[in-house]
Amino acid sequence: FEDCSSLTSITIPDSVTSIGDGAFRHCRKLKSVVIGNSVIDIGESAFTDCTSLNSVTIGKGVVNIGKRAFWSCTSLSSVVIENGVKAIDESAFSFCTSLSSITIPNSVTSIGSSAFSQCSALTSFEIPGGVTTIEDNVFNGCTKLESIKLHNNITSIGEYAFASCNGLTSFDIPENVEHIGAKAFKNCEGLTSVNLPDKLKSI
Repeated sequence: FEDCSSLTSITIPDSVTSIGDGAFRHCRKLKSVVIGNSVIDIGESAFTDCTSLNSVTIGKGVVNIGKRAFWSCTSLSSVVIENGVKAIDESAFSFCTSLSSITIPNSVTSIGSSAFSQCSALTSFEIPGGVTTIEDNVFNGCTKLESIKLHNNITSIGEYAFASCNGLTSFDIPENVEHIGAKAFKNCEGLTSVNLPDKLKSI
């Protein structure tokens, strides 16, 4: 359905188990998507540049949200991810500039690099306990991010991970973090205090 420029809505039935790469890419009038509970995988760039898409419900059967799956869905303001998803791949929600809140279920164990970069309306985020690494650029450019909760399972924070997160005023690095990557907090102009753990080995 790539480049189906007049398509406005679609319901993926429970008989479908996979949404392939680029399946709905550039469907710029597509406003709503309901993904059935039998879908296991959302492919790379499946909904890239669906600029009118404003809400998505990702069913409990989905295991993986692919690279750039919702990249540049600039109207996307509401995302419901049901428990069951394990991986959110690289740049999955990059440039979703209207996304103000999203709840990540505890089933998620991997959040790829740049997954939420340039989500400039995002105000709060909680990393699930199963995630152990904050990858590069994950929240780069989330200028309104004010609150982020990191669990103590985190052991490293990647390069540019929180760059230009101007809304952050304080930051507690989890106690098991050993490494903070280059420019992880670059241009965090609102940051006034940071607590570093005793196990930290390198910045």
